Amino acid sequence: MDAILRATGVELLYGTQRAVCAVNFALSAGEVCAVMGGSGSGKSSLLYCLAGVLAPTCGEVSFDGVPFQQLGDDELSALRRERFGFVFQYGELLPDLTVEENAALPLRLAGRRKSQAHEEAGEILGRLGLAELRQRRTSQISGGQSQRVAVARALVHRPAVVFADEPTGALDSANADAVLEEFLALARSQGTAVMMVTHDAAVAARADSRYTMADGVLARRVAV
Repeated sequence: MDAILRATGVELLYGTQRAVCAVNFALSAGEVCAVMGGSGSGKSSLLYCLAGVLAPTCGEVSFDGVPFQQLGDDELSALRRERFGFVFQYGELLPDLTVEENAALPLRLAGRRKSQAHEEAGEILGRLGLAELRQRRTSQISGGQSQRVAVARALVHRPAVVFADEPTGALDSANADAVLEEFLALARSQGTAVMMVTHDAAVAARADSRYTMADGVLARRVAV
């Protein structure tokens, strides 16, 4: 299957420290990929290069065949907003907004009418078991519920790719398993590719393809 997201010879330096070393990577439409590595391995730096948040020091990242370097700042921002979704370790929800308002944000930013955006957000929240919490402030819900809201926000606009940085790292094992199961099932049902980084082998085991990263070097793991 053709790659929807591709990195060629990507390197990233922080001063003189090389965080990402000559990485070649490809992600196909609908594929779930996991990159495992410890703290400081470079996995999060790679994720943010692939998402167009960080500009690599050298090499090229492209989406749908178009290199990021060919896009202006506004075009790159629109790409991240419209075609990508993000799930962070601690959710990064807006505490002054309701669950429904947080989930609807990508649709509102895309210009969708409030009523329509909230209707679509409500549908995906219902699929994640959050229908009864739609009008609560996110400061009033649990960690597991917050991460489900973050998943809803990442997927509500049916992005091509979701980037997940330690998506269950802040949860206990029971909540982590449940949230991950719901996240990946929903992404796969929409045909959304997922690129997630994790230190947890159990999380990585749910992916279609698995990589390890150490000292900035990415290596593909072959299932045995």
